[in-house]
Amino acid sequence: MKINEVLAYRRPYDQSKDIIDGLPSFFHLTHKPGAKKLLLESGINKPADVNAIDGNRTPVILISSSPHKIGSTDTPWQDFFDPDNGHIRYYGDNKKTGQNPEVSRGNKSLLAAFDVQNSLDKSIRLHATPIVFFKRVSYKGKVKGNVMFQGFGMVERAERITQYDIKKDEYFTNYVFDFVVFSMKTEGEEFMWDWINARRDPAMSIKDTLRYAPESWEKWIREGLPSVEKYRRRVSKILTTKPQNQKPGRGSREEKAINEIYNFYDGSRKARFEGLASQVAQKILGSEKGSYMEGWITPSSSDGGSDFVGRLDIGSGFSKTKLVVLGQAKCEKFDTPTGGNHIARTVARLKRGWVGVYVTTSYFSEAVQREIIDDGYPIVLVHGLRVAEEVLEMVYEKGYSNVTDFLREIDSLYDEKILSRRPEEILYL
Repeated sequence: MKINEVLAYRRPYDQSKDIIDGLPSFFHLTHKPGAKKLLLESGINKPADVNAIDGNRTPVILISSSPHKIGSTDTPWQDFFDPDNGHIRYYGDNKKTGQNPEVSRGNKSLLAAFDVQNSLDKSIRLHATPIVFFKRVSYKGKVKGNVMFQGFGMVERAERITQYDIKKDEYFTNYVFDFVVFSMKTEGEEFMWDWINARRDPAMSIKDTLRYAPESWEKWIREGLPSVEKYRRRVSKILTTKPQNQKPGRGSREEKAINEIYNFYDGSRKARFEGLASQVAQKILGSEKGSYMEGWITPSSSDGGSDFVGRLDIGSGFSKTKLVVLGQAKCEKFDTPTGGNHIARTVARLKRGWVGVYVTTSYFSEAVQREIIDDGYPIVLVHGLRVAEEVLEMVYEKGYSNVTDFLREIDSLYDEKILSRRPEEILYL
């Protein structure tokens, strides 16, 4: 199962068909021979405990939300699902006025799970029950019979609240639960039901079942509450590129090229790397569905956070828009990450509708990438490996015999490209 994958949950409940109406079957994916079917008939679904060789355990708790009922007299409150940021907020199953909310079946199960999951004792956390999340969705006009997988995790917080029943015109006490959705990055964003089936196997000890668990769960069990944020699912983490994938391989053409580039500009000529960076930006931004126009290099004494200016044109004729591009260039050693403060200077200069591009011979840490993704900064990051690849391609396309000759040609044009202009002027050229 993958996050946001829609599964068929149709009557009659039949595990023999793997595909129903073009959708993977929930019952086929969750089937365990000899065991009862797992159902999503309630909001909070706890299957029977397993009497395993090392004691009783709850194999899983399944959460099922029905967004299509939001605002109705049945469900006037709203569950909140945000698996991309590792958070789900879910209202418990007590709806009776005057009843202790802790005794309703679903709340009771989640509160018991909460106590174990939040224990400071690793030997107790080892017996924690995973919570697996689904929400009901429409598919091809069918409101019922479809569920969307939303990940797995643990109870982070349980809060006792007062709610209002519109139908009965009465107040009642309930619980609202905040869940952590754990990362599945190591597993390629895929949740393997083999783990839950292993937990349902009475012949397997709880320690044995950890062999099938996602890495984030296994590490959280070992490290406890302080590690929750480390293993919380965040899409920005998934979208980041590891440092080793931003560097040329040892002995490769790209490694030789980036060394030549760094050595060419190292020392008193580092500022002149801006000329090459402008060319690299032009090649990258102009290679897709836009047209890039190179502008000028800003004087070093007054660059104000941008080293070069360009323009990105999208569309054609009357149906076209022009975007200012502010570029920053840094010729840095490739074993040291680019500092976030330099990127922040460029971001601070961007006005609405402008785009930034940051070109470095180094690489970007995952923390810097996450900040840019989380904050939605419109900035293109170009690491050392990409610089080397683009330069080698330009050397070939322009017919140069080696990288150094190409760099000399670019550098010979540097001084004449320096202009003191406001970035907005590029829109009128």
